Amino acid sequence: MLMLLGYLMVLTFMVLIMTKRMSALVALTVVPIVFGLLAGHGADLGAMAVDGISKLAPTATLLLFAVLYFAVMIDAGLFDPLVGRVLKFAGDDPVRVSLGTAILALVVALDGDGATTALITVTAFLPVYRRLGMNPLVLAVNLGSASCVMNLTPWGGPMGRAAAALHIDPSDIFVPLLPTWAAGIAGTLLIAWHLGRRERGRIAVEGTEVHGAGGPILFDRDETLRRPGLFYFNLALTLAILGAAISGIVPLPLVFMIGLSIALLVNYPKVSQQGERIQAHAENGLPIVLLILAAGSFTGVMQGTGMIDAMADGAVTLIPPELGPHIGVVTAFLAMPLTFVLSNDAFYFGVVPVIAETASHYQVAPEVIARASLLALPIHGLSPLIAAIYLLAGLIGKDVGEMQRFGLKWAFLLSLILIAAATLTGVIL
Repeated sequence: MLMLLGYLMVLTFMVLIMTKRMSALVALTVVPIVFGLLAGHGADLGAMAVDGISKLAPTATLLLFAVLYFAVMIDAGLFDPLVGRVLKFAGDDPVRVSLGTAILALVVALDGDGATTALITVTAFLPVYRRLGMNPLVLAVNLGSASCVMNLTPWGGPMGRAAAALHIDPSDIFVPLLPTWAAGIAGTLLIAWHLGRRERGRIAVEGTEVHGAGGPILFDRDETLRRPGLFYFNLALTLAILGAAISGIVPLPLVFMIGLSIALLVNYPKVSQQGERIQAHAENGLPIVLLILAAGSFTGVMQGTGMIDAMADGAVTLIPPELGPHIGVVTAFLAMPLTFVLSNDAFYFGVVPVIAETASHYQVAPEVIARASLLALPIHGLSPLIAAIYLLAGLIGKDVGEMQRFGLKWAFLLSLILIAAATLTGVIL
């Protein structure tokens, strides 16, 4: 019963937001309450929701301060030279713009932080997309593909969860996956090239119609806010923040809290100026934070009612015994729907250990299951249960449902490329 309710809850949520019957914020709040009541819970739903919210509070804090930090950097003109170079490189060719998006995202995503990757890539490229009349959903696909492929690195969040859940060394998972990782990078660039060619053809026919409203980086900037004399300071500060984020010496929320404070003090030393900058960009950060916290409530209720565990157990029982020796490949395909409807923690700490235990009866090593579980990351990148998708939707000015409808087929294709490469190299057999 709980398994059925769980899948119905996720399905109901998806239908409501993809058909635009409800906003994501309202659906994330209302749907779990309704299904929690149907599951027989009452007053305890509040505690479940608060528990889920508390787990995502650091993420919400990180994204709020990161959005404000990069907005201040844009005010000060830090990214103006980069945008100029990108414009010069891309010219009027959507193919080069699309490929450039993917390449930049692949490089920036090495830090393992999806929020930073999204902010930097969108900041650099969205003005170019709007200038050429390119669909920003192409940017979203390129960014999402690159970020998900780079999450296969040992310091990526999913890799860390898989290794921790099965008590194995991340390098034992990653090193055999190197050819698969390379195939994922190639697949990302191939998709970017194809989308760029498609955009080139569309623009030639339709012209340079602008698709969608601007996100946080497209505010009307007062040129008096630019600080060209502080360019190198701001660049050094940004690199230091990224270095601290990569090294992990300071918690990420605190990194951007400190960074924002320094940026405001140096670029806009007057208290009145600092208040104006925060107020000017608060409306861009607040909706993102609200959605993240609402998502915490959603996952908290799913976890607290036991729906997630029931969904995981039910999914595992669908594997026929005769497929046991090939459970690595089965896991890779099973991960596609599961990582879309389950959170990372639910999947890696709930489902993957059960599959690994089952696999051990067929002499399949846990490292094989760990690798297989990571190959559906491109599809997970479009899950409504992760914070990054709401951040990206806000940045490019599109609905989450639009992003999912446009991007799922490309995410599915990239996942198939990863699975094919892992199968051919034998790392999930």
